[in-house]
Order: sequence, then structure tokens, then C-alpha cells
Amino acid sequence: MQNLVVVITGAANGIGKGIAKAYAEQGAKVVLADIDMKSGEALAEKLGPCALFQQSDVRNADDIVQLMKKTVEHFGKIDILINNTGKGITRSPYDLSVEEWDDVINTNLRSAFLCAREAAKYMKDNEVGGAIVNIASTRALMSEPNSEAYAASKGGIVALTHALAASFAVDRITVNAISPGWIETGDYTALREIDHTQHLSQRVGKPEDIARACLYLTNPLNDFVTGINLVVDGGMTRKMMYAE
Repeated sequence: MQNLVVVITGAANGIGKGIAKAYAEQGAKVVLADIDMKSGEALAEKLGPCALFQQSDVRNADDIVQLMKKTVEHFGKIDILINNTGKGITRSPYDLSVEEWDDVINTNLRSAFLCAREAAKYMKDNEVGGAIVNIASTRALMSEPNSEAYAASKGGIVALTHALAASFAVDRITVNAISPGWIETGDYTALREIDHTQHLSQRVGKPEDIARACLYLTNPLNDFVTGINLVVDGGMTRKMMYAE
């Protein structure tokens, strides 16, 4: 990853923060895009000169255009895009408002398309193309009640991923998705034993697990991998869960 330029949305906290740290440790130059200025600037300062914070609201198409433009102005190119921004809402479908639905879809799904399109405009001019990873969710494959907007947005990301992989192939841009399961971004030590042992992996996931998956999918040597949805969930979506 030495000197590759990586744009990460939702980079100030949680999974995005873990991804940003992993790329910086591998020698990449990282652009931290987030609406949270305080946390984003603090992380950029911690990572040092390899990092640039750009305050961005990915629901705003103009912000996305400016994000990619500022990245190229500062670092000269874009090699990798990680579409990580996401939000959810737990609301009965009887009560979910159109505005709430649109907010989740625009934040999670529309932004992934717009970011991918704007980044690809620069990637296609690279000698070796580029790589895009969209963070989806196991909620694209299975659900709990009252999660329709989130599930629809994440299911859309999985479908968008293979569509973009087909469209961008001519420009040597790979597009893949990662569907995380339970990734604990809070106090890991506060988890219960049952939280861990219910996973086939015998532990709850960490942001570093998703970061390592991103590093694999965006390694230029792995350009034979495109259009996939990599499930990183400790085996939960493959586990029989009948009550005894």
C-alpha cells in the first residue's frame, strides 16, 4: 500500500477509523471523509502527514465532488475508495416516514454510487486503474424486525457492487463489497461470554477484521477478485440457529 491514495468515507469513528489506521500503517496516504469534524481532525492529526481530513456530508452530491477534487489536489491521484459511511433506523414499517427512509437510502446507498462514480473518473486515468470497496452488511442477507430502510440500502449496495464491477472493468477498476456481521466498536471488554461463543469464530468481530478484508480486496495483486460480496461475520450467517 506504499504511497497509494485511499479515500475513506465515515472515517472518523468506528469501522472507518479502524480502516484508516490500517491503511496508514501500511504506508498509504489516507483521506478521511466524515461529517464529524472534531473526531476527523483529531484522527488526521494522530495519523500525521499521510492523512488529510475533508469534512463531507455524503448525502450532498456537491460535497462528494469536492471530496474527490480536494484529494487529487492534495495527493495527486485516487487509487482506492472505501465507501464506509452508513446509518440505520429501527422503526416499524407502519411508522417509518418517507423522510427517514430517504435519509437512510441517501446516506448509505446513493452516496456509495456517487462516491464510486466520482472517484472512478480519476482512477481510470491511473496506469493500473483502482479499487473500490463498498461496506454492505449481513443485514442484506438476513433481518430483524423494523429494519427495512437499512436492509434495503445494504441489499442495494451488494447489487450496486457487481453492477459497477461490470461497468468499470474496462477501466481496470475492481469493485467489491464487504458485509460485516457484529463488529464491536465500543468497549470490547464489556462483552459477555455468550456474545463471543455464539459465533463459529468464538469471538465478536473488531474493526481490524474489516480493515484486513479491505487491504486484501484493494491490493493491486488481487485484481482477479471483483464483483464479490465478502461476508466477514464469524460464521453467523452460516450457523443453524434453531432454539433447543
